[in-house]
Amino acid sequence: MAELLWAPTEGAAQNLRSERPTDRHIEVTGNTGIDALLHVAEGLQGDELDSLPVALDPARKLVLVTGHRRESFGDGFARICDALAAIAARGDVEIVYPVHLNPQVKDVVEARLGGTSAVHLIPPVDYVQMVALMKRAHLVLTDSGGIQEEAPALGKPVLVMREVTERPEAVETGVASLVGTDVATIVEAVARLLSDEDHYASRARAVSPYGDGTAAQKIAASVAAFVKEHA
Repeated sequence: MAELLWAPTEGAAQNLRSERPTDRHIEVTGNTGIDALLHVAEGLQGDELDSLPVALDPARKLVLVTGHRRESFGDGFARICDALAAIAARGDVEIVYPVHLNPQVKDVVEARLGGTSAVHLIPPVDYVQMVALMKRAHLVLTDSGGIQEEAPALGKPVLVMREVTERPEAVETGVASLVGTDVATIVEAVARLLSDEDHYASRARAVSPYGDGTAAQKIAASVAAFVKEHA
């Protein structure tokens, strides 16, 4: 029913054009979530991680993990945990995993990784702390849609623990890649990012396929222009 439609990417806009009558106003503005991300990242004071229940070791590379997708319940999460245990065993990293409260995630993760050296299982964190963790991280392992958009904007390589993603734009930039839930595939992809400096540099670059932080301004201007035109 909407007359005004704002898409985060050109691909999303093309999808809308194929679904909507041509007289609808469709404009690519970027995602307002990236506005929020860059606003919070710019305002970080440096002490946002002091309240975490773990002390981060500056001598080790931080691997940030999030995971909660239903498609990975059961064997998928078991494989993810086995991969994380193998990564932690390297000795040069520490893993921080804010664990989703869903029992089908929490119970499996705690049973398989609880007590594992260099793996910190912590309760969910607030948005400011998550942004601070992303900025501090060397790389990110996730199945979260939002983080697939946010981490590339902060210049962090992202390994997506899914077989498919609704965020193909991040993969197209080369900063994000799909690794699924196969243990060997995850471990190999992480090992290359940790050990191959040239490969890491090619992936650790800030890209903004989902907006440059001005989506809200563009939307406001679009509303004003539309209202003026139809007044």
